Amino acid sequence: MAYQHGVYITEQATSLTPPVQVDSAIQVVVGTAPVNLVEDPQGAVNKPLIAYSFAEAVSKVGYSDDFENYTICQSIDASFRVFNVAPIVLINVLDPAEHNIAVTDEVYAIVNNEIEIEEEGIMLDENFSVSSEDGVTDYVKDNDYKLSFNDDGFVVLEVVEGGQIETDGETSLTLGFTKLDPSAVTKDDVIGGYDIATGKYKGLENVEQVFPQLSVIPGTILAPGWSHMPSVGIAMTSKTKGINGSFSCQSVLDIDTNDVDGAAAYSDAAGWKNDNSYTDKNNIVAWPKAMVGDKTYYFSALIAPLMAFIDDQNEGVPFVSPSNKQAKITATVLENGEEVYLDQVQANLLNSNGIITAINMDGWKAWGNRTGAYPSTTDPKDAFISVRRMFDWWGNTFIRTYFQKVDDPTNLRLVENIVDSENIRANGYKAKQQLAGAKIEFNQDENPLTDIIDGKIVFHQYLTPYPPARSITNILEFDPYALQAALGGE
Repeated sequence: MAYQHGVYITEQATSLTPPVQVDSAIQVVVGTAPVNLVEDPQGAVNKPLIAYSFAEAVSKVGYSDDFENYTICQSIDASFRVFNVAPIVLINVLDPAEHNIAVTDEVYAIVNNEIEIEEEGIMLDENFSVSSEDGVTDYVKDNDYKLSFNDDGFVVLEVVEGGQIETDGETSLTLGFTKLDPSAVTKDDVIGGYDIATGKYKGLENVEQVFPQLSVIPGTILAPGWSHMPSVGIAMTSKTKGINGSFSCQSVLDIDTNDVDGAAAYSDAAGWKNDNSYTDKNNIVAWPKAMVGDKTYYFSALIAPLMAFIDDQNEGVPFVSPSNKQAKITATVLENGEEVYLDQVQANLLNSNGIITAINMDGWKAWGNRTGAYPSTTDPKDAFISVRRMFDWWGNTFIRTYFQKVDDPTNLRLVENIVDSENIRANGYKAKQQLAGAKIEFNQDENPLTDIIDGKIVFHQYLTPYPPARSITNILEFDPYALQAALGGE
């Protein structure tokens, strides 16, 4: 050490650890998208892609108002156009290499030096061929014609002036191409899996890749257009726990509303939910479908961004229930398009069975506080949506905040740092009425010497989010003495 003569400064690490901000309601949406519209269609298959705007979502997976065939677009539309929330994570399982149809020798008329092919899903790849109507002459892209998509997602072929195509004599062209076949996608594609040989993730297994690739933690997992299929719903539930070995989130599931084996009547919804095991504490179960204008959505596609919207209004803290909040819909409908109007009594029956719905009470509102686990459990942390989300969010934040402390020396400074930091953090939320209370302790009886020697320590935290005021009663009583006093009596 050098000889010192003077005044010197040294710095020591802050004894408190500021919390890492964890977005509470990031949607992870699994389904199908019109990836033929993007620059690299194959690069948009079975990988998590994050979007912070409608334009970015369109550039990454494409967009179509055909929600039945391109299910991810429900969430893109609901998130960016209805609720204006971001970001969302998109996982497309429609693979152009597998789910396609070959179209050959189709004749199209040239109109004003153009051909507009009024079909969605057409690939602009090496399989797109253009020849004369009789098939004798093959034409060359860019030299004889140019291809592009219009705003409807249709291919427009423009004849190049000076090329081989003589528009004066050639009135039609013979085209061949490959187009996407969304009907070929199955629930197994959505459920997905992990290929040990290739190291590739597919479908819902890509939830495990969201944090490693994008550094965001899933807040909700949804698959509108698929989550009403029980095998998909159960797979979604399994992905809400132990994400990357640590994190937790919610899955937003739809109840099937078809009139064959679904719940076309509200009174059948509870039985369908129980029969198909949509009964987990990490399930938010929705019935029926909903409309915004002339667009029909599975309700999950609207519930998830609604929660993100509410969280944003409350500093990103998920302590407020989505129930009794403006759903921004114009109707509730069944699979066959028939409109459904529930009164409060009918909606409450669904709520009492752990199902969220919508009622028209001075405007359409989401209605229901309970997770799928209710009424099997009445534990507040597992039965109320907002309380369950607070527990998951708090736990996820704890993990990210103190991950930096892993492998530090197991000494008193480490223990005091975590205890003091967490208690200060809790007091901040308590002061803003976002939390009834929280405290953390390091108890000796929960930390035997054998565990400490092995490098394992345990903290005990008490967390009390406010439950939603699901029932408010005012007892009215006639007071005859007030009448007597008003009339001058004693």
